[in-house]
Amino acid sequence: MNLQTILRKIRRADQDYHLIEDGDVIGVGVSGGKDSMVLLCALQMYSRFRDKNFRVMGIHIEMGFPDMDFSQADAFCARWGIALHHYPSQIYEILKRNLAKDGSLQCSLCSKFKKATVITAAKELGCTKVAFGHHSDDAVETLFLNMIHGGKIATFLPKMYMSRTDTTFIRPLIYCHESDIQQALEHNAIPYVKSTCPNDGFTQRQDIKELLQQLYVDYPMAKGNFIYMLHNQKQLALWQTENDDHE
Repeated sequence: MNLQTILRKIRRADQDYHLIEDGDVIGVGVSGGKDSMVLLCALQMYSRFRDKNFRVMGIHIEMGFPDMDFSQADAFCARWGIALHHYPSQIYEILKRNLAKDGSLQCSLCSKFKKATVITAAKELGCTKVAFGHHSDDAVETLFLNMIHGGKIATFLPKMYMSRTDTTFIRPLIYCHESDIQQALEHNAIPYVKSTCPNDGFTQRQDIKELLQQLYVDYPMAKGNFIYMLHNQKQLALWQTENDDHE
């Protein structure tokens, strides 16, 4: 496989945030989508670099959505010597019993259940870290979602330790754009499984994605600058109140 662009950006993220250590066993959360499949393949290749000493495996949580066929993904991983483990769950059934007021599935609840199930599976498999396929466009979308809906300036971190579960999450694709991942997928004929989640394409995140795509048409330089601002701490300037009694 030719994943040079992806691998170069993974190495940069690893160097900047010390994502991977010698002896790590990294479980990649594999939804079957393009991001997680490319990450799984890229980390497998990255583990073969001469200065690296870690192992990689895929962890797919079977959500229960109908018509999710992983046969091509399984065959691809077997052909390239990549371990891909499947864990059944009742997440979809639970979500259907706890619908939002508008009758839709609750994305936040789904995310919570998926993360908890991945952690359990990773511990059973002896993983030291869990890797997710979130990329730079996801990070900017999350930032805008938090600003608009949460009144806070925040996005996910490249590396995060959760003391409650003693789990470290890493996101090696944070310097990769979605277009990088799409190109790698097509160039290497990496199979992916299209999501059959009823909410797919009808979320607040999709709205933000479309808003940003239009913004990038009018202001092309914004795409790179938005990524730079996430780690440009020297230029951070936000309001600091001086009233100790403020809420």
